[in-house]
Amino acid sequence: MVIDYRPQGVCSRRMIVDVEDGVIRSVQVLGGCDGNLQAVSRLVEGRRAEDVIGQLSGIRCCGKPTSCPDQLARALRQMLEQEKQG
Repeated sequence: MVIDYRPQGVCSRRMIVDVEDGVIRSVQVLGGCDGNLQAVSRLVEGRRAEDVIGQLSGIRCCGKPTSCPDQLARALRQMLEQEKQG
């Protein structure tokens, strides 16, 4: 399943995440802090979406109530909820 997510409240503009059998295969983030987001993307690839959600949820950036990693967790959570609904 490919997720095309529009983050809110952060610098990044779009997240494209490929998840297969609950495992993150690739992450592409447009906008935001390029080096940091490349690092986050590489670190989560090959990991279970549920594990990544647990680690990235609630991270804040520059006093904002969210961050790009938190938005990635939200995208993954939304994907899992959609899968449960059928």
